Amino acid sequence: MKTAMQLEAEGKDELDFSLTLLVLGKTGVGKSASINSIFCEQKSMIDAFEPATTTVKEIVGTFDGVKIKIFDTPGLRSPVMEEATNCKLLASIKRSMRKFPPDVVLYVDRLDTYDRDLTDFLLLKSVTDSLGSSIWEKAVVTLTHAASACPEGPVGEPLSFEAFVSQRSNVVHRGISQAVGDLRLMNPSMIQPVALVENHLLCQGDRNGEFLLPNGKTWRSQLLLLCYSVKILSEASCLSKPQDPLDHHKLFSSQIHSPPLPYFLSSLLRSRPHPKLPNNQGDEDAILEIELGDSSNYDEYDKPPPFKSLRRSQVDKLCKEQRKPYFEENDYHVKLLQKKQWRNDVKILMETKKKEKDGDGNDDDVGDNANVEEVDPTTISVPLPEMVLPPSFNGDNPTYLYRFSESASQLLTRPVLDSQVWDHDIGYDGVSLERSLAIAGYLPGAFAVQITKDKREFNVHLDSSVHSKHRGNGSTVLGFDIQTVGKQLAYVLRTETRLRNFNINGTTVGLSGTFFGENMATGVKIEDRISIGKRLVLAGNAGAVACQGQVAYGANIEIRLKDNFPVEQIQTILGLSFVKWRHDPALMDNLQSQFSIGCSSSVAVHGELKHQFCGQITLKISSSEQLYMTFASLIPIAVSIFRMIYPGSDIRKF
Repeated sequence: MKTAMQLEAEGKDELDFSLTLLVLGKTGVGKSASINSIFCEQKSMIDAFEPATTTVKEIVGTFDGVKIKIFDTPGLRSPVMEEATNCKLLASIKRSMRKFPPDVVLYVDRLDTYDRDLTDFLLLKSVTDSLGSSIWEKAVVTLTHAASACPEGPVGEPLSFEAFVSQRSNVVHRGISQAVGDLRLMNPSMIQPVALVENHLLCQGDRNGEFLLPNGKTWRSQLLLLCYSVKILSEASCLSKPQDPLDHHKLFSSQIHSPPLPYFLSSLLRSRPHPKLPNNQGDEDAILEIELGDSSNYDEYDKPPPFKSLRRSQVDKLCKEQRKPYFEENDYHVKLLQKKQWRNDVKILMETKKKEKDGDGNDDDVGDNANVEEVDPTTISVPLPEMVLPPSFNGDNPTYLYRFSESASQLLTRPVLDSQVWDHDIGYDGVSLERSLAIAGYLPGAFAVQITKDKREFNVHLDSSVHSKHRGNGSTVLGFDIQTVGKQLAYVLRTETRLRNFNINGTTVGLSGTFFGENMATGVKIEDRISIGKRLVLAGNAGAVACQGQVAYGANIEIRLKDNFPVEQIQTILGLSFVKWRHDPALMDNLQSQFSIGCSSSVAVHGELKHQFCGQITLKISSSEQLYMTFASLIPIAVSIFRMIYPGSDIRKF
């Protein structure tokens, strides 16, 4: 600093050193005023009542022989109400950064104010998502209004100036680390430096006219010296960083040093259905959970009571007292027919399984007639579900004109729709392919691949498996999966064997090996499921995944209570999950319940509670009654009005 001042006093050439700053922060915190104080002249317009900077401005000046270029940016607004405005401002700032990369980023905030809601975090999150997390590596946290009075402490006395600055700085640093998603930024060796600024005209000054802080130090020279240090250390770090030799494996993938074992564990513990032959599709779980018993117990729907359906004109002639019993009787009659059809399907499935079991020992006697009754898979039509419509009222969206059609091919091809899209955006992000096939004529297999691509990411997900049935009550599955984890692909080899006992109990044992970069993770699991009566099912599994000397453990317990027949769609599921990794246990329980209210309404409730004593409750009501639908539509409208009146507040606290 002294050398630069001497060169300037002697009239020699300027020091061969320059500095480019980017000033960023909320509106009204004193960004433009701080720039004027640095140059000791009015370089940027300021206004005490409204934002004076509306576009990114380039300001050039010289201080103590150093050429300084500062980009003054418009102030960011509240992310709760003006998120779209912030996106436009951050986009313009990003374009300026591409043309003129800054040496140091000054994130400006006030020392004397602090929002206790999530406004600061949401703003830092928007900045990180738009400009990238790398800007915090060369950032200096600048707190203005440093001469403000210190607040009272816990004992009622004012805090010291150092304690006040430390407390406020810690809040900003924690918000930055949470926005980046890496709490290691709170480490003292990685934390952003802090500079204090005071721009008030009545602030005390020294003999040279520089403003003084309450601790008696000048802030302008300290701020610039801190910026010089950040630039020099950043350039020195780039020069001293060793260059790795060329590795062709790293050209197309990024190395992740710590494999995500909890993710691999959840994939291992997930229950997967065993593939079946294309001409032998059926619900085997129905045999495990339902005992048909004697036909005398089902006289109710074997011989349904007489009922005559009325036409629309006849229903309109019924009075209010007659219409309600008629609809209830009609709904009851429809359910009886559905139960009867479902029971007949289960009977056919059980008879087919029994014939297959009896024919296992007579395979040698079948001869050339084994393929007489085989059905060509290409002749089986597969109905596809309807496309999920995006949450938009845009009538020209092609999604509303798109419908699936029945296909005679076993290859199911359909687009992948992203429901969280902007207006006037179709939301097709990829394609999904599914196919069931028979290997060697008797080994059922299946594969499902989904490929998604957007402007930044390319994801591939493949599930494939081959099923081999044993002569007893058992089967084995061998599978190969490909998953996208971050920016790297994980290749999974898995196998599991399922055994059934007494038609009410099923036990599964599985192994897996995951190849992730240069690492390999191995896993093992055991799963058991038992039916108690016709309505209660108990299921549980446990497993572990190990890699690089680390082990992740997990277990799930589920209690399922449902109606005797799946056509009722009445069920309640209570689950409990436990995961332990790196000596950090996590416990979560969830509840799912679905039931009917009357003949035309149903309610679905989903709640979960995590180990941090936080969770959520979701309530979904569906009804064909227009009056109920009107009342249900008023709930989100009331919530939106409440948030407009009380911005930034949490409705769950009321």
